[in-house]
Amino acid sequence: MRSFQSSFAFIVLAVFPSISNAFLSSPASCLFGIGHNGFGSSSARFQSSAAVEATESPLSTAQAIRNIAVIAHVDHGKTTLVDALIRQSGVFRDEAQQREAGERVMDNQDQERERGITILAKNLAVMYKGVKMNILDTPGHADFGGEVERVLNMADGVLLVVDSVDGPKPQTRFVLDKALQKGMKALVVVNKIDRPSARPDYVVDKVFDLFVELGASDVQTDFTVVYASGLNGVAGHEPHALAEDMSPLFDAILEAIDQPSVEKFEPEALQALVSNIDFDNFKGKMGIARISNGSIRAGQPVALVHPDKDKKTGRVGNLFVFDNLGKKEVEEAFAGEIVMFAGLPDVEIGDTLVTNENAGANAAGPLPPIAVEQPTVRMTIGVNKSPLAGREGKFLTSRMIRDRLFKELDRNVALRVAETGSADKYEVSGRGQLHLTVLIETMRREGFELEVGPPSVIFRQNPETGKTEEPWEAVEVRVPEEYLGGVVDILNQRKGELQDMGLEEGEGLNIVKYMVPTRGMLGLRSALLTATRGTAIIDSVFDSYREKIPVEIQGRDKGSLLAFADGQTTTFGIEGAQDRGRLFITPGEDVYKGMIVGIHQRPGDLEVNVCKQKQLTNMRSATKGITTGIVSSIDMSLDSCVEYLAADEILEVTPSLFRMAKNPDMAGKKQSKK
Repeated sequence: MRSFQSSFAFIVLAVFPSISNAFLSSPASCLFGIGHNGFGSSSARFQSSAAVEATESPLSTAQAIRNIAVIAHVDHGKTTLVDALIRQSGVFRDEAQQREAGERVMDNQDQERERGITILAKNLAVMYKGVKMNILDTPGHADFGGEVERVLNMADGVLLVVDSVDGPKPQTRFVLDKALQKGMKALVVVNKIDRPSARPDYVVDKVFDLFVELGASDVQTDFTVVYASGLNGVAGHEPHALAEDMSPLFDAILEAIDQPSVEKFEPEALQALVSNIDFDNFKGKMGIARISNGSIRAGQPVALVHPDKDKKTGRVGNLFVFDNLGKKEVEEAFAGEIVMFAGLPDVEIGDTLVTNENAGANAAGPLPPIAVEQPTVRMTIGVNKSPLAGREGKFLTSRMIRDRLFKELDRNVALRVAETGSADKYEVSGRGQLHLTVLIETMRREGFELEVGPPSVIFRQNPETGKTEEPWEAVEVRVPEEYLGGVVDILNQRKGELQDMGLEEGEGLNIVKYMVPTRGMLGLRSALLTATRGTAIIDSVFDSYREKIPVEIQGRDKGSLLAFADGQTTTFGIEGAQDRGRLFITPGEDVYKGMIVGIHQRPGDLEVNVCKQKQLTNMRSATKGITTGIVSSIDMSLDSCVEYLAADEILEVTPSLFRMAKNPDMAGKKQSKK
């Protein structure tokens, strides 16, 4: 049988010399590079990275790698574009597996799919024409800018995705500035080119102006442009001449993005900056790092070094590289590759992995640690102490809450957690309100019960002038003309400074640009959506610190309706209370004294008896036939509740409910002052 196989192989090689040459040069490409994956002839250009043989030298390994971060403003189609790259790179074996994976494969968290945004940066790897592309999908929302700053340390270039109608937006400026500061080249992708109101020439001109404003070099300003529709999976070098697939974008990545820059390949020169942390139920804490110099192998003695921390030693356990949507275990990896390693339980983001052979006698020094923007908003998170506490949650104590918050610091580099004067409260600081509410929502789904304080702004002292400064944000609002006056009025009340106003050509909306103090941004989104009947499109990004405005900024202009006593709400009680404002509750809910049950129609708080029972008598009422009915209640989400909170109010978070109430500690202080 074996002689028959060898004879057959000899005949094939003799009759088909082209196949024999391809097989001898790259057996994996013949075995895995040709096959049907649902995309016709394009499948021949892609390979599974698991099927690629190890290259001959570390230098050739680095030359066959491209590390790319995909950056964009929120809702510019970044994750959908990455989705198209995945589907056309042979990751799925057939169309049935594609359907099973669903849309937006990279947004695999429940909150990401529900909110429609990317929250965590993620890695994947695809092969194209013998080159491995490590693609890093990043969040587009300004509150998660820390994820972008962290991921850029693993990339050699960026795909700047811009909407074909909107053009560059505030977050586009932020992420591009970070990339240009690191000396990276950008490949500009004008996405959603299939939109009827697309204006590609205008968008490219605006992108060029943005590069110039940010001080880009001549090499960076001479960027390549690719036009694409991530939804349809097509791309091209001209807006009206698109190919049938994404191959023009893949080719542009090979040409426009530089290969990894490596100075040393010797094993003792190992330097790998840890940029992310992952957890495995069996392998424990795992670090994700990009190898800048040298090489690493499984079982190697290594050390974790940091300029401001003590040296930590150990051995690499399992070593992985990214392969399609998952990872594969390898024995050795060289400079330029992005790896995941286990065996070092003390690994932290910002550590540098170096060799510890010969007690680290010839080891390299640490790389500069990851630097991220400082947080601007803080909230208190603590033990739920309401009268209805402990009915649902699994994790209730301060120790459990503390452990969970400090564990979050392992991977959330823009978050800060600090102890407070109270043993059951912790101060949590982040880049914005959304940044913190995502953490609270995650803990709620894990089974925690929490008491959350209102968001407040972090002030700082200017070391040169000694004056107190506060953060300001650049705000851009697009709104129909009939609501423009209301938007301007609200922004002026929040002490905003008008920067620009005009008519947007693409969709006929009016656009206003303001600089607003972050204090004025708290609760602004819900106020604008209410004033514009939900038609406003609001974008904001942190701009700078300025001297604090010596006046109070008006928050909400209406008070709250408070429960008069403990009990269960009744239909009769709600009928009487709903004349005083809009309610958050329905009949049959448990309430307690001081709990916020609605919005008062006037300034100031008002207690209402929503538990009032209708007294039954044997006398027929003259108004018996008159029924009022109950107005539907306002359904408050976590984000809505946090925006609603005033300085003297707190939010009770349980696995199934949100309850707001007056802070009993502050109520006691007010009474003592009187």
